[in-house]
Amino acid sequence: MELVLISGLSGSGKSVALHLLEDAGYYCVDNLPVIMLTVLVRMLKEEKIRKVAVAVDARSGHGIELLPGKLRLLEAEGIQQIFLFLHANDETLLKRYSESRRRHPLTSEGQSLAEAIRGEREMLAPISSLGHRIDTSGLKANALREWVRQFIEAEPGHGLTLMFESFGFKHGIPLDADLVFDVRCLPNPHYDAELRPLTGKDQPVIRFLEAEAEVIRMRDDIGRFVATWLPAYIRDNRNYLTVAIGCTGGQHRSVYFAEWLGRQFHEKARVLIRHRTLAGG
Repeated sequence: MELVLISGLSGSGKSVALHLLEDAGYYCVDNLPVIMLTVLVRMLKEEKIRKVAVAVDARSGHGIELLPGKLRLLEAEGIQQIFLFLHANDETLLKRYSESRRRHPLTSEGQSLAEAIRGEREMLAPISSLGHRIDTSGLKANALREWVRQFIEAEPGHGLTLMFESFGFKHGIPLDADLVFDVRCLPNPHYDAELRPLTGKDQPVIRFLEAEAEVIRMRDDIGRFVATWLPAYIRDNRNYLTVAIGCTGGQHRSVYFAEWLGRQFHEKARVLIRHRTLAGG
């Protein structure tokens, strides 16, 4: 059996992720009390259901602290697991609740929405590092669906997943980054009128950047750093490592770096490449 566990902050996109999984043929359960997780999985396993997705979040109450133990039990029983934890910054969550006019599940009389968000973040902190964290701040639903799809298409237990993620500093640093590299000091294709509408995936931009010795030197330095320390992260039994590369707008330099690094490491780990700005984030 393959178990995909979805958790995270209310308003961060858990419903979007769960609907994608349902469309992909998973047996989906939303808002399951943590105490019932092992019971449900064992029952569905007996029924020969092979693909299960469960959403567990703050609505389950303070029993959330039982989750690590439950996952260890299921792992010992041979249940393959993928754990995605979705989160976003307070500004994004406040905006989403304002637009949807929905009530936050933890709001109570005399408590503001901002206070409910902070309380939920604290409640979920103990489980936020159990799996792969996806920062959905400003991310469109279509982009989130694609990112979740990338995870479920690969077999669980495949080893460390190495993520190279481009972003623009003007939009903020991704909250899910483990390592962050700043390439804003390099020549910027934005100032070339012909290159401005293109991206770091386009050959004219690639030729522009690779003609600069500084670009090659920083690119190779970052590649050596990741190659040197990747074995240590693997020994640490990590499932995911996100390397974020940022330029000013997230369109040219950082995209080029993420694509190049992804090609260099595709034989050393399972590699995923994300571009937050190009994805609408």
